[in-house]
Amino acid sequence: MFFPRLRRHAKWMFVFLALAFGVGFVVFNIGGSGQSGGLSDLLRDQGGTSNTPSVEEARERVQENPKSAEAQRDLASALTVEARTDEAIVALTRYSELRPRDENALRELAGLYLTEANRLQQVAEVAQLRANYLTAGSTFTEPLQLPSGVPAAQDPIVDAIATEANKSVSAAYTAAQLEFRNAADAYEKVVTIAPNDPNIQLELAQTAQRAGDFPRAIAAYQEFVRLAPDDALTPSVKQQIRQLKTSTTPSG
Repeated sequence: MFFPRLRRHAKWMFVFLALAFGVGFVVFNIGGSGQSGGLSDLLRDQGGTSNTPSVEEARERVQENPKSAEAQRDLASALTVEARTDEAIVALTRYSELRPRDENALRELAGLYLTEANRLQQVAEVAQLRANYLTAGSTFTEPLQLPSGVPAAQDPIVDAIATEANKSVSAAYTAAQLEFRNAADAYEKVVTIAPNDPNIQLELAQTAQRAGDFPRAIAAYQEFVRLAPDDALTPSVKQQIRQLKTSTTPSG
């Protein structure tokens, strides 16, 4: 994201970065499921996750007591270790509904949303590259000219491929934007818990910007400047505010 910065919540940030790193292996199908030393092993070795129950054990506890915040938290942790991000989001959302003041859980939830958004963006990029490859031949072919000088209709096969590819790319990008908005909403909840933390405001601003919600991004950036006027990043943040305001101002 814009303005790289070390965060104080190292444990959940490690989980987020490890998941984001693992997305490339999922999208490009690098490595087999039978290989050792994968993402799950890496997460299990970090932060004392040896006490985390298996997914099956955690699900049993949730089924026995679905209103148990601890059970939902354990299930979210187990699913995160297994890199099952979409399911972990569901479990952590339920936990956050039961424990709405848990700042670390909300930040972790935002990180999971960002992981899913980045994965969807990569899916869209791969789909776009594949479409470009499949339709590359039409780029170097002169269109058939009718006697009137009007070009003939496009090759229906190329049209079909391009249409299907555009649908896939559009759907993936739309889904990614939704996940960015969900992450921004999670950060908004963190702001209500820690309104005077400039780091939270910066994370909210960056995420809102990626979601295309420029008014929310500008407001959070401005709050960061107010809370941390002497921070080393403040000049860059002010410049970013000016750029966002320019991009959202209608031309004459």
